[in-house]
Amino acid sequence: MTAAQRVLLVDDTPEIAELLTFALRDHGYDVVATGYAVSICQRLVEERADALVLDCSAYDMSESLFDMVRDDRAHAELPVVIISDTPEEADASLRARQADRVLLIPKPFTGAQVARALAQLLPAAPSGERPAGGA
Repeated sequence: MTAAQRVLLVDDTPEIAELLTFALRDHGYDVVATGYAVSICQRLVEERADALVLDCSAYDMSESLFDMVRDDRAHAELPVVIISDTPEEADASLRARQADRVLLIPKPFTGAQVARALAQLLPAAPSGERPAGGA
């Protein structure tokens, strides 16, 4: 059995972070959740994250974290899922950056949508069974 892929989840709403953590774990991911932090690159290294999920209430918070990650050569190719309540603005911003290995999910969202996005971005994504009535 292979080790689960590790996802660093950045969410500034603890209740949503908890629900999304459970949903992603149900899909076979090892999830470490944190709030908004400017030390994101350090956390990525400490946690040995395979992917990053950004769900900040203001898109500019996600955008600044995304820029910090992509400006660090060690994480320039890291798969990133951004959850946004302003998907048109976020999409335009990502296109202007010519961002790749990033998927955008509009709010409202489900844990299953985030898991599918991670599966698209990560090689050999976990094949964890979805529970009946899963997120």
